[in-house]
Amino acid sequence: MTEATEPRDASELLFHEPGARWRTVAIGPVFCAVALIVELVTGPVVHWIALPVLAIVLAGFAYVMVIAARRHVSVELTRTVLRQGTEELDVSDIEAVLPPAMDTWDEPQRWETARVLGELANTPRGRTDIGLRLRGGTFVRAWAKDADRLRTNLGELVGA
Repeated sequence: MTEATEPRDASELLFHEPGARWRTVAIGPVFCAVALIVELVTGPVVHWIALPVLAIVLAGFAYVMVIAARRHVSVELTRTVLRQGTEELDVSDIEAVLPPAMDTWDEPQRWETARVLGELANTPRGRTDIGLRLRGGTFVRAWAKDADRLRTNLGELVGA
């Protein structure tokens, strides 16, 4: 893993989402083990070669997906840096944390169509946008699964 994807010292982290969990890699092999047990108990045919090979293939694909998610969809916030995926933003560059989007607004706010942090084309699935106004007046969208907590932590840092 590169320095950007390794979690920082836990004492300085204010917010952390890893992007994906390593236990995901075990899901395919566990299902294959269950299938092997079912075959041993219920039938005369046991796939001794196919199931372990399938378990290895599934674990390999899951491993690649977890590595990608931990690199591109993880979030970390310290007192000085907000890291969204592969992009780092100095907290001192943030002028304001904007309120959440409302369904009652007739038109989208400027930040809702702004660039997404993290070198991604759009907000990752399962994440919620957080509007940020940077020094100089530009808008960007941060994101997180627990957007309320990240918004609160950012607000405390920017307001301080």
